[in-house]
Order: sequence, then structure tokens, then C-alpha cells
Amino acid sequence: MRTHARAVVIGGGVVGVSTLYHLVKKGWTDSVLVERKELTSGSTWHAAGLLPLFNLSYSVGQIHKYSVALYETLEKETGLDVGLRQVSNIRLARTRDRMDEYRYYAGVAATIGGIEVRFLTPQDVKDIWPLCNVDGIVGAIQHPQDGYIQPADLTQALARGARERGGEINRHTTVTAVVRLPSGDWKVITDKGHITCEHIVSASGNFARRTGQMVGIGVPVVPVQHQYIVTEAHPEILARKAKGLPEMGVLRESDSSWYMREESGGLLLGPYEAGAPACYVDGPSAESEYELFPEDLDRLGPHIDAAIARVPAFGEVGVKKVYNGAIAYTPDGSPIVGPAPGVRNFWLNEGHSFGVTAAGGAGWQLAEWMVEGEPTVDMLGVDPRRFGPYAQTGYLVQKNEEAYAKVFTIHYPDEERAAARPLRQTPCYSRMKDLGAVFGSVYGWERPNWFAPKGYGLSEAELARPDVLLNENHPPAARGERPREKWSFRRSNYFDFVGAECRNVHENVGLQDMSAFAKFEVSGPGAESWLDSILTNRVPKAVGRVTLTYLLTRRGGVRAEFTLTRLGPERFYLVSAGALEAHDFDSLEKLIPGEGGVRIDKVTTQHGVLVLAGPRSREVLAKVADIDVSNKAFPWLSARRLSVRAADLLALRVNFVGELGFELHHPIEMQNYIFDALMDAGAPFGIKPFGIRAMDSLRLEKSYRLVGRELSIEYAALESGLERFVDFDKGKFLGRDALVTWCGKGFENRLVTLEVHNVTDADARGSEPVTKSRATIGRTTSGGYGWRTGKSLALAMVRPEFSAPGTEVEVRVLGETHPATVIADSPYDSGNAALRA
Repeated sequence: MRTHARAVVIGGGVVGVSTLYHLVKKGWTDSVLVERKELTSGSTWHAAGLLPLFNLSYSVGQIHKYSVALYETLEKETGLDVGLRQVSNIRLARTRDRMDEYRYYAGVAATIGGIEVRFLTPQDVKDIWPLCNVDGIVGAIQHPQDGYIQPADLTQALARGARERGGEINRHTTVTAVVRLPSGDWKVITDKGHITCEHIVSASGNFARRTGQMVGIGVPVVPVQHQYIVTEAHPEILARKAKGLPEMGVLRESDSSWYMREESGGLLLGPYEAGAPACYVDGPSAESEYELFPEDLDRLGPHIDAAIARVPAFGEVGVKKVYNGAIAYTPDGSPIVGPAPGVRNFWLNEGHSFGVTAAGGAGWQLAEWMVEGEPTVDMLGVDPRRFGPYAQTGYLVQKNEEAYAKVFTIHYPDEERAAARPLRQTPCYSRMKDLGAVFGSVYGWERPNWFAPKGYGLSEAELARPDVLLNENHPPAARGERPREKWSFRRSNYFDFVGAECRNVHENVGLQDMSAFAKFEVSGPGAESWLDSILTNRVPKAVGRVTLTYLLTRRGGVRAEFTLTRLGPERFYLVSAGALEAHDFDSLEKLIPGEGGVRIDKVTTQHGVLVLAGPRSREVLAKVADIDVSNKAFPWLSARRLSVRAADLLALRVNFVGELGFELHHPIEMQNYIFDALMDAGAPFGIKPFGIRAMDSLRLEKSYRLVGRELSIEYAALESGLERFVDFDKGKFLGRDALVTWCGKGFENRLVTLEVHNVTDADARGSEPVTKSRATIGRTTSGGYGWRTGKSLALAMVRPEFSAPGTEVEVRVLGETHPATVIADSPYDSGNAALRA
């Protein structure tokens, strides 16, 4: 065994071996993998080997696409048959909402590129899958590239490919400890010796939390039991084989939450049921190898019945084997791939509930990240730092069991899942609830999405839940109440209520709780020069000045956005997106120079934020503030300390809705005092609360960008239209030279605002294809209805030659092509008169 390596991968399942394969392929040929037992002896060995391309996440979609393409080439590269069978995959739909999901997904697939999605009629399904009863089917989609693979054979092929390039694999080698050396390198201590290395990758599957504990971090992974059933051979399938007919492919009845495929002349059925328990919460035993749990077919009953109704042949033969094994899960069902928060050069490739499908792509992007310093795909959707310290054992058990049970549920864009909620509540939570708040959750925080009138609720007729196993189309209602929201890919019941909130903010004044904002203080004698060296905009020179600025990648893409306020000579206040608190803090912390002089503190939970916005917001604030809040005394992009009656706070003259307004950053324990004072003072001016959905509509009309949508590591900062916030003249800053080089090469994209025409009930959401003469020229990043402008709007990345205002293009929304026109940014108040008033 080597004693020194560039990287050590812990874990010999398909994900870990793929990571080693890609590291050595990138040139780190002295990398090593250690596995406590045999390769594939964890979850890989009992995986069903399916290769589903279907995923609404851009990050995961790119990963899966790469995996399938890689697996097609491995036999030629390594000489080993990986058992790849691209027999296609059919997803059935029994409801209109399910077909909307498929139509939306087809748009996502088109923007990713290289993924073929065919729409099928019930008769098409019958022709391809003659054993399928198509009664009640309204349609289906098919992935011709989809199918299945043999997980153990795939792993061995990746292992051979890694070894042939110099990678070393050590089986029956247990990691007992990990130690950070004074040099910054790691020492990996095993029962066979020590390895000193620069990087460690944890790909330890069911042992993920234990591996994380070795370096003092919590890894938000807890496995869940998954069962699948293999039947005896069926005469009709054997007869098809004898005639040389092709396999019927993988069949998924999403509305009944199961998949099925042929297996050795019989059938294999895998349901995803509610009630599947979390397992290995504290990790498997030291002796665990090729381990299964006792079968529990009782909890699969409804799914088995549904499968027999759809494919009667499944009920006509005996059961040969039931597999019940652990599959790693995260709270949102997506894997965690990337740097561990707070620990340098420790990487995570964990939580893969579809590990065989994701292994190739996850290993590829993690190797890119480690070797080149950045991935080539925007990985926010799988970044380990999307979870925070709230994601502890109890939370993980509840959320991961929920994620498993909802694998096949319709993934509505406005869906809000209920498990482990309400977890993080701001003090005004109860006040907002009493005012009719319908809450969503971000980073564990409860935030009002919109507000329902008192006593409002939907009847069963209005909900119109279909008669299928998976028919949840609304959040659970409180006891004694009716549901207030129906989820949809189209305009739903809350559409007009959100419109009323927008109009009130535009005409009067609104109050919003944005306490979930991530908040950091940077201080010290080196704080100003450090911030100036990493951020795109100039650091404000005067105390009380505010600016918008960005943290770029080394390549010139956008990693984070901050509102930056100077609090003192050596003290600064940074505010960023609440969902990105761990991501942004970790990104900043790892850039702090080693010589000292800079301190960063996370202060999110110390400060609440109430947003007061609208043309009458100054009048409301003036009634309760102890200072002059006139435009002259308190101009746009400035900050002032003031008291709201007895409560001291920091007010920022900024907001995200494009109206006159203030962000009131206050001690969290004083929130209700301030909330009551503002609501009381605002009553004569028509103050009402507003939520995230109104804010999103209002920000679209200002063409305001969001990280992960319009702003991405994949797009140059100037492609996203950030020229005003990137000061090339201020000297060097992170990503500056790369951005200059990118400018010289020319850009492939340009962010535009689109007016989408002929919209009746379905606005763009983001990830819809933008076309010109049927050729794809870009993708939407956000979309919705603008209530001040009366337009259906979208923000989109398009090829530069189609970015001029007045250019006519098309946007495909839920399968329907709409004409659209490129319009000037900020269709509402382009001169910012309201903001500056």
C-alpha cells in the first residue's frame, strides 16, 4: 500500500471507484482508494441497476446524462462487459398534472441537450409493452437511451480503468482515523498502515456519517430501506425471448410509485412506499458486508396490487427473491457532491439514492472540482453546503424517509414538503400565521409564501384529487381547517391573492419577514483590503454606505452575491441568500488569508430582517423612527442606525421588489416589538404583509437576478449583465483576469428579459427552452406574471445574436410554443425612480 498519495478515496462502491477512475483520468495517477471489505459490498451489490435520466434538477440531469454516455464506452475502454442494456424506459401518466410534469421535464431535457424524450399514446405503450394493461393511461414518455446496467460489473470496469492509469485500490483495508498534519496534509490511518495525502474523498455510503465524524463534520445522510421483488420466469416473456423479440424495457407507473423491468425471464418490481424506515442511523456494524434486511411485503401491498392491475403477468408467477437493502438518502433526495463545509481538502460524494445512475457523472464533476479548482457544471443542486447545522439525526430520519416516499410524487414547482416542520421559526411566525400566511421552508426556516384571507379554504371539488395512489396536490391542512393551496405547474388558486399583495406593495406599503437572509460580519485591520481583493465592486469608503457586489470563481463565473455595508473603519456587514448561508460562509472563510487580520462571524440568528416596501413606506417609518428618514437624510444605498420606538436597529435603504423601501435589521429578540409598531403605524396607510411569491413576481419586473438561476458558475459575470457591479479599474480581485480573458474570447450567452405572449394559464417557471425557428437558442432561468406591468415575463440566457430588444423568439411552456419578445431590462421603472424617491 502506498504511504503517500495526492488523494485518498474512502469507499469502494460504484461511486467511490468512479471517483478514483476520474481522478486518475485527470492526471492524479498517485491516488488511492481504500475499502473496508470487498468492492461493491455495501449498497452497490443489491442495487437494481436502473439508469433513469428523468430528473427536474439541472445539476443532477447533467450528472445522469454524462453517466449513461460514459457507460456506453467502458467495455471498449476496459474490455469488461458492464451489462449495459439500453432497452428504454417508459413513464406512464394517469393524470393531467402528471403529463404537465412530463411536459415540463421535456423542456428541462431540451435545455440540457442530448437527452431524447418521446411522448407516447396509450396504444404506443401497448405496442412496446404488450403485457401492460393501458386502461386509464392518458399518456407516457419514453427515454430511448435509458435502461439498466449490472452494478458490480460496472464497478469492476471502472476499477480496471483506474488501475490501468496508475490508481491503487486497497480492499479489506479499514480506515480507523483521519488526522490533520501541521503541514495541512492529511494522514489517513488504516489497519494496514498510514497514507499521507493532500485530499480525502468520502464516498463511504452507509458509513458516511461515521466518516464525517472523523474530521468533525456532520454529513446529512441516513439510509432508507428499499425493497424490490424478483419473480419466477413467465411463459410469455420466455416466449418473447425465444422469438428473438427485444426486451420490453423499464416500465414506471409514477402515479402508483413503482418501477418494473424484465429479469431472467421474469419480472422485477420496485415500489417506493410510505413507511419505509430509515436504517443504519448510527452506521452499520463493523462486520457489515453484502447485508440485507428481512423482507416486509405488507407495507408494499397497495403497490403490488397496482402493479398486478397494470401488468397482470406479475401476479401470475411466484416470487423468487425479495431484496431489502439500504439506500443512502439526503433530506431532499439529491446527492451531496463537493467540498465539505469548514474543512479544507475534504470532499464528499455521498447520499446517492440513485448511485448507479449518478456515479459516473458525480465522479467526473468532483474530479474536475478537485483538480481544476471548479466544476464545469453548476453543482448548487447537489452541493453539500445546501444543508446547515439544523440537519441533525432526528431531522434526517424524518426528511429522508419523506424523500424516499416521494420519489415518484409529482414534483410541482410550488411543492412544499411537510416533514420536520415548522423547525426554524422567527419570532413573528405566529403573527404572520394569524394574518393568513401560507408558509414555505428554506434552509429549515419558515417563510410566508403568500397570504390567504381569513377562513379561506379549498373544497374537495376544488382540489380534485385524482383516484391514484399518489394524489397529493396540496400541503396538509391544520386540524379543523381546509387546505388553502393547490399545487400546479399552472396558475393556481393563490395566483390572484399574490397579485393583490403585489398591488398593495406597489400602491401602498407591505411588510415582509426576510429573517432567513444569511448574515455575516467581517472585521479586523485587514478586512477592507481582503474584501477588495475577492469581491467585484469597490468596498464602500464611507461608514453607512451600501453596495451590491459579487464573489466570482477563478474562471469568472458567479459564486455568490452580497449586499455589503460598511459599519465602521474595520467592520463590514454582508447579507446573502438564506438558502446559501453555509455555502457562502464556507466560500468566504476558505479565502481568508492565513496571516490573520481578518475575522468573519456568522450572525444570521442574531438578527431578524423585516422589509418595509412601497410608496408609503417612508411615511410609516417616519411615524416610529427617531431620526429623519427623508430622501435627503437617508438616500438610496445607504444605512442608518435608528430606533423604532424603543428598539434599536440598522436600516438599509435597499430592497428586492423595486419600490421605495427599507430592510430593517434588528436584534431577533425585538422582532415582535418592531413588527407590532410597524403594523400599528402602517394601518392608516394600508399596510399588509406580503410573501416570497409576491417578491418573486416583483423582482422579475425589475430583471433582478438570483444565484443559481440567472447567476451561475457556468455564466461569466458579464453574460449575466453585471457590468455595473464589476469594477475592473479597482485593481486585482478574484476572477478578474479570467473574466478579462473570457471577454476577449467572446461570450456564448446573454441574459435577457422576455415578454411571453398568448399566455392564459401557464407562465414560464425557469428551464424552459427558448427557440428561434424551432432551434434551441437558450433557456429560461426564471418566469412568472408581472402584476405591475400586466405581462407574462421570463428571464433567459440566449445566444448573444438573439439578445437585442425587439428580437422575436419562442418559449415552450408545458409543451406549448409561445411567441416571445426580447424587451429592455427592468420593464417596471427602468430608471429606478421609485427606489430613489
